[in-house]
This record gives sequence, structure tokens and C-alpha cells, in this order.
Amino acid sequence: MEFINKSLKKILDLELYPDIKVIESSPEPEVLINGKKVLLFCSSNYLGLATNHKLIDVAINSFKKYGTGSGGSRLLSGTYDVHIQLDKTVAKLKKSEDAMTFNSGFQTNFSVIQSIADPISFDIMSTIFKPKTIIFSDELNHASIIDGCRHSRAKVIVYKHNDTDDLENKLRRHKRARKMIITDGIFSMDGDIAKLDILVNLSKEYNALLYVDDAHATGVLGENGGGTAEHFHVQDKVDIQMGTFSKAVGTLGGYVAGSKRLIQYLRVASRSYVFSTAMPPAIAEIIRESLNIIHGNNSLRVNLFKNADYLRTGLRRIGYDTLTSETQIIPILIGNERKAIKCSEYLFKENILGPNVRWPAVAKNSSRVRFTVMSTHSKEQIDHLLNVCEKMKRDIVN
Repeated sequence: MEFINKSLKKILDLELYPDIKVIESSPEPEVLINGKKVLLFCSSNYLGLATNHKLIDVAINSFKKYGTGSGGSRLLSGTYDVHIQLDKTVAKLKKSEDAMTFNSGFQTNFSVIQSIADPISFDIMSTIFKPKTIIFSDELNHASIIDGCRHSRAKVIVYKHNDTDDLENKLRRHKRARKMIITDGIFSMDGDIAKLDILVNLSKEYNALLYVDDAHATGVLGENGGGTAEHFHVQDKVDIQMGTFSKAVGTLGGYVAGSKRLIQYLRVASRSYVFSTAMPPAIAEIIRESLNIIHGNNSLRVNLFKNADYLRTGLRRIGYDTLTSETQIIPILIGNERKAIKCSEYLFKENILGPNVRWPAVAKNSSRVRFTVMSTHSKEQIDHLLNVCEKMKRDIVN
């Protein structure tokens, strides 16, 4: 325990331990914290579906029908009719041949990357002579991708963020290797979008699998909310589309979509799928209905981007650097860690929850306050945030 105590002391001494606010109400734009009404500008409930009344009714009926748990893994007794229906609904949204679901997005990346980069071997010769996979990973990819890459035992080559020229230079040096390119669709800290149209061409030219994590893009990008590939009209050219149901979909869980052969293989090769109890069937039914709402209601996405554009434009007018944001994730660069902490404290005193993000989550001296906007935020609520941010710039940032 001594090494744990030393590590914890260091975290506390450096003021890196997070100040966690406890919310006492549903994840609406306005929530209760310690009995106080606070505007929520850090939620991933982008479309407001976590409090959708139709989904709540579906939840009540589904839990009454299926109970609270599945009682087994998908390969034993845990596969229900609604799991099969959900897999088909995901495949339809992603315009892929097939799909499968996991209990979380992190679990999905951790398991699927390993299963593809280090495929099952059934004899000693194929184990000895199995070619090593090289993974080309964007430097700002999510922690679950980073951990999945490490766990895979593949060689990992990191390319500069969204720099397709740097990626191509590195691909060119490994023409004969088994390769996989992995990227976020929308990057969680900067709010920019991967250049998937170019990545598709590079993957084909250099014979590499293309893997896209659409955690922040599912339900948000594309005409039907299909994500980054739909946004660029390349759904038939992306080998592996992964994502989560815990953000715009408003529930929880993860998925991977691709060819029938890929999904058939992953059902027996992904250890977290094989050895985990399946998600409760009632949850699967809620997700399925949420995806149907997303597919049939473009107005939620239109309003989300209207709000995001309004907030980003206002922050830039005040003089904030919003980095390369072009989506519902809008950071304001503060730089100094202690100043970023003070900014979050300042916001909270003004009844706004806008957490700061510091090293090691981002590079040193690039601390920021990371705002996220929802389609259900009102103009008045965004205006209040902008007014507070203008005062904060005079009082703390400058």
C-alpha cells in the first residue's frame, strides 16, 4: 500500500485530484447541485435524449417485461430478441452488413483493437510466424484507444494530430506490413473532426484497415446521425466503425459495425464480449428506440449545431481561443493549470458547471475549460454563459 499512498499524495500535492460535483437531478441543461440550480455545459447528452419522455416510457415497459439483468453472457444464456434487434438497428444506422454491442465504449475499444491486431492462432506454427500488426494512431485519440493499442501488443506508430501528410509519410515506410489506422471521428478535447475522406484514400492506397471511433459523432454527424463516415459519405469504405451509446444516444453501452465476417469473428474473439454478462435487455430496447428517434429526427442535430455555432462565435468574439473546434465540443484555451482551475471555480460561483481539463489529460500548458453544448440549451442560457465568460476574461484570464 505504500506506493499507493505515495502516488495519491503526489496527486493531491499537485492539485490534480478532481473536484467532483454531485448532481441531484436528471441531466437537463439545468441541474441541481447541493440544492442549487446550475447550468450544465459539460454533458455528453448532446441531443437531450437521456430525459426524452418517450424513451422513459419505453424504459418502464421494458424493465417490466425483461427485468433488470440479462443473467448471462451473449454466448451462454444472455442473448435476447432485443439484442438481435439492436444489432440490426445499429447496422442499419451505420449502413454496414452487421454489428454487435458491448457494455461500454471503453470495453469495445479495449477488446476489439486487440482482437484485430492480435488475431486468434490455432496452431504453433501460425503463432510463431504470425505477422506483427502496426497500428497508426492519431496523437489525440481517446484513452480507450491508447489502452486498446497497448493491450494488443501491436507496434504503435503515433502520427501528428489530424496530419494526413505525416500519416502518409509513416505509412510509406511500412508498405508490406499488416496495418491498421485508428482515429476518433470527433476528437473529445478539441472538438474537431477527423479528415476521414483523406484517411479512406490512404487506407486503400497502403492496404490498411481503417478503424473509426465515433463516440462523439454517433447521432451528431451525418444526415441520419450515422456519424463521421456518413458525414463524409464514405460508409461503404470504412472497415470498422465503433462508438458508444452513452453520449448522444442518451443511454450506455458500446458497439462495433462492419462486414458480416468481421462481426462473426469478433463474436468469438473479443474476450470482453465472450466473458461479460450481456447488457440488460431492457437497456438494449431503450437504445434501439433512441436510435430510431435519431434516425428519424434531423431537427435535434440542426438545433445542436445551431447552438454550438452560436456559442463558439460568441466566445471567439470575446477573444477566447476555441482551438480547432467545429462541433458541439468547444474548449477555451487557458494554458496555465492553476488559472484553468480558477476559471472553473469562477463559473460555478455564477451557477455554471464548466470543468477544466489539465495535464495529463492534455499537454502541459494547454489547460482549458471544455464546454459542451446540447440541442436543448436555450439561447438565454447560452447568453448567460457568454456574459459570465466575458467577465471571467477580464477578472482571471487576462
